[in-house]
Amino acid sequence: MSDLPPNSDADEPDPLDSFEEIIEAETSRDPDLAVIEAGSRTLRTQGGPPEAGVPARPADPEVDKALREVEAELATRWGETKLEPSVARISALMDVLGEPQRAYPSIHITGTNGKTSTARMIEALLGAFELRTGRYTSPHVQSVTERISLDGAPISAERFVETYQDIAPYVEMTDARQEYRLSFFEVLTGMAYAAFADAPVDVAVVEVGMGGSWDATNVIDGSVAVVTPIDLDHTDRLGTTPAEIAGEKAGIIKRDATVIMAQQPVDAAQVLLKKAVEVDATVAREGLEFGVVSRQIAVGGQLLTLRGLGGEYPEVYLPLHGAHQAHNAAVALSAVEAFFGVGAQRAEPLDIDTVRKAFAAVASPGRLEVVRRSPTVVLDAAHNPAGARAAAAAVGEAFQFTRLIGVVGASGDKNVRGLLEAFEPVFAEIVVTQNSTHRAMDADALAAVAVEVFGEDRVQVEPRLPDALESAITLAEEEGEFAGGGVLVTGSVITVGEARLLLGKG
Repeated sequence: MSDLPPNSDADEPDPLDSFEEIIEAETSRDPDLAVIEAGSRTLRTQGGPPEAGVPARPADPEVDKALREVEAELATRWGETKLEPSVARISALMDVLGEPQRAYPSIHITGTNGKTSTARMIEALLGAFELRTGRYTSPHVQSVTERISLDGAPISAERFVETYQDIAPYVEMTDARQEYRLSFFEVLTGMAYAAFADAPVDVAVVEVGMGGSWDATNVIDGSVAVVTPIDLDHTDRLGTTPAEIAGEKAGIIKRDATVIMAQQPVDAAQVLLKKAVEVDATVAREGLEFGVVSRQIAVGGQLLTLRGLGGEYPEVYLPLHGAHQAHNAAVALSAVEAFFGVGAQRAEPLDIDTVRKAFAAVASPGRLEVVRRSPTVVLDAAHNPAGARAAAAAVGEAFQFTRLIGVVGASGDKNVRGLLEAFEPVFAEIVVTQNSTHRAMDADALAAVAVEVFGEDRVQVEPRLPDALESAITLAEEEGEFAGGGVLVTGSVITVGEARLLLGKG
């Protein structure tokens, strides 16, 4: 393993030849996504303060009370799994708010997985170039305030409450005029756009909630539309093939925009390219106009050479693990280049030192995040087969576990068999559990599927997450204090968030 580039490149192949090899190899790549972060803590002691991006509950009791009141009101609305595919309500809210989403340019991100990590990378790059950023992502790991960020950090609980109170009269006005009340996600989207206009921000980085064409975020006209790899998820709402899902996600591609397209299944790519032609958008494709030239495993992450729209960017350290994160980095870099006009209005690349500084500071909580050591406990929010495949591959590459125990709590509306099958080769044993939400799959029902995938001898059932964590840690410790046992907690963002709290983070 190396954390430095080779001292001499005399024997290295020509970078352009390497890039062509990458292109050829990448055409068959599974559209992996998920996000990866590594950090180190000790198992039996309390961890340090929460990382940036995952705020704890407010220390002030009055502020905490006010935040809980807002959370309770939002909880009375349709949840994120209940949808009426239309932008009519959010458009009506934007109208009465004075169209705040028009006050700044936007970069709009869709795809199946990898959206949040890509958004965080884009945000870091823009911030490094001294632009004030607003970022809207979902879902959250622990606190709803994570979803709305300014200048790379979640807005404070006080500002979250104030923003809600500012738009609440307009939300009520919109509710009264619509067939259905605004949903939880629609109100949060309105809050984000209003907060960005109030800041004000120089650019907004916006992740869709689901799909694209009728997603509540799609009242912006992103000058750059980013499409991370498309795979099968939310098939009951978006379609049963990559092409059908791409048709929904292509809805964020606006006239004259630049489309940054990650490697896609062929049928999905055809749909996206067709939409780009229809609206006269410019397209940059991973593996052709940009991509990953090379990657080396490094201490705490990886060392990359990226090819962007303006040329090569060597020796870029990314403190995240996995090949899919390298591809996310290439997509993020090209999106920022496109925003600044690289490859169109200007030929020269972005400043390499600034790019390196930005990527070195990227973090993505809850994605292959190490929260304890001895044994190592890792959290990853993979919740579908594609995300699970990416997480499984990254764990094998980044960690030297001789025995890995899985703790899995999934949502009932997901392809849990596919998720479990992706993890089967890397889990020695699995402890199935459930999180505290109504969407959680019953632990016994999940266990029945797990037994079919893993066999009865490798499956343990612990309906309570605290018990599941303790059991998994005990199993991992069976190899001894200095052996290579580890625990991976996965299956749902909610499960990961609750585990993070239980393990002393936040």
